[in-house]
Amino acid sequence: MEQNNFRNKVLITGVIGFIGYHLAEKLIGEGFDVYGIDNINSYYDVRLKYTKLPILGINEDQIWPNQEYQSEKYPNFKFAKIDIRERFHIEELFRKEQFDIVVNLAAQAGVQYSIKNPHTYIENNVTGFINLLDAAKTNQVEHFIYASSSSVYGNREDVPFKETDNVDHPISLYAASKKANELMAHTYSHLYNLKTTGLRFFTVYGPWGRPDMAPYIFVQRILEGKPITVFNEGNMWRDFTYVSDIVKGVFKVIDKKETNTNYQILNIGNSTPILLKEFISTIEEILGKNANIEYKPMRDGDVLKTFSDISGLKSKFNYQPITNIKTGINLFYQWYQEYNKI
Repeated sequence: MEQNNFRNKVLITGVIGFIGYHLAEKLIGEGFDVYGIDNINSYYDVRLKYTKLPILGINEDQIWPNQEYQSEKYPNFKFAKIDIRERFHIEELFRKEQFDIVVNLAAQAGVQYSIKNPHTYIENNVTGFINLLDAAKTNQVEHFIYASSSSVYGNREDVPFKETDNVDHPISLYAASKKANELMAHTYSHLYNLKTTGLRFFTVYGPWGRPDMAPYIFVQRILEGKPITVFNEGNMWRDFTYVSDIVKGVFKVIDKKETNTNYQILNIGNSTPILLKEFISTIEEILGKNANIEYKPMRDGDVLKTFSDISGLKSKFNYQPITNIKTGINLFYQWYQEYNKI
């Protein structure tokens, strides 16, 4: 492996996605040797992705597939446009780079999209995942960390959600694909002694959040004076978790050398759920504008509650979220104004 003065070599997949970008900035700043990949797909406006590349020091006019780019700003960051579904390129990358740690944040996201486009979830979240998992096994990766989701809990009534709860009843294909990831990781941990950690994310929001997510949609449409669609009268509890709290938690899992656990699943959330209608009221207060709300019934695939029990992450990694909803939305709105030049 190439010798340098950086800390462990970390691969981040989905590096210019929402969480991946924030994690990359954190790890680069902490002195890790970071290699980021992303297929830059068009699930949402690719301008949001391409805008992040120059911030990371990738200033090319055109990004070619399967070509490596060295950051002009950070000597410890490289980027390549690679699709995790392409097994050959993944295997070649792992052989060449010999990563110490992998953080898989590449996935086809979206509960509702999975109902209409099931095949893309199998291609990305199952086939892509096994390509990464198998390459990690073959190349003796020390720790394989991956994004699972609170959606695996399904429509549970008992809260908070604990990692020991039964998760055999997903209500969307997105949730099923994330449950599949956990089962696949367990198999590789058992068969090949590969250390894996699955992190069940709970409703992440903040700067650079996806345009198909509620915070972005609500802020945009309220500012434009357009109606927002709210399901179930806004009577849905969501464990909104600010992105910097998420990144701090992921960083702790990366940074701590824990040797006694080969396979683990951990919730990572804020553990302070609020009603969706309260979330909207907070946005209205910060924007100084009232929302024009169109109410509709619950949709297939949506859950009534998300509420994380984070005692596992707290006890093992000293995780503690600190950002309340009003502060978080304020920070998101400041970014939204800057990004959209308002």
